[in-house]
Amino acid sequence: MKRCFALGIAAIALMASAGMARAEMFDTRDIFGGGPNFYQSGVSPIPRERVMFQGDYAPGTIVVNTSERRLYLVLQGGQALRYGIGVGRDGFRWSGVHRITAKKEWPAWTPPSQMLRRRPDLPRHMAGGIENPLGARAMYLGSTLYRIHGSNEPETIGQAVSSGCFRMTNDDVTDLYDRVSVGTTVIVKN
Repeated sequence: MKRCFALGIAAIALMASAGMARAEMFDTRDIFGGGPNFYQSGVSPIPRERVMFQGDYAPGTIVVNTSERRLYLVLQGGQALRYGIGVGRDGFRWSGVHRITAKKEWPAWTPPSQMLRRRPDLPRHMAGGIENPLGARAMYLGSTLYRIHGSNEPETIGQAVSSGCFRMTNDDVTDLYDRVSVGTTVIVKN
């Protein structure tokens, strides 16, 4: 009986130490936000969904609501596709009406001079690719420096962290990119 008890205690201790080893590799930020596995595979923390949408906008119009941190692609029948976005941080939010003037897959990035003055550590040019901050797709807005673009940082979706661009996950920006064309109206509301 004592031997069974001792074996039982040893087995529990072995399982506990194995559990502790796994716990040491577990990043608690994955639960509370910001850890490397928090959004699993670049999935948006804000799921894309079809919603009812009120407003006097033609189907195909993009409406960006920066205070909601959502982008709407207006559909027929009072509906829209709603996407989660990252928006400009304080001092970098803007509003207005523009059109998409260009679309690029895996765009290269050249930080504007204003950004380089604030962040001289940035590269002067970066080829397109998964490490590029513009992500998988970019849609350029009028003659502005701003874009709707992908991001390799899905944890920034729903946050105010950009210099005025609208960030989406690469999955969401690819979906939107395939649904709109050059000339699409983009209405940005604060």
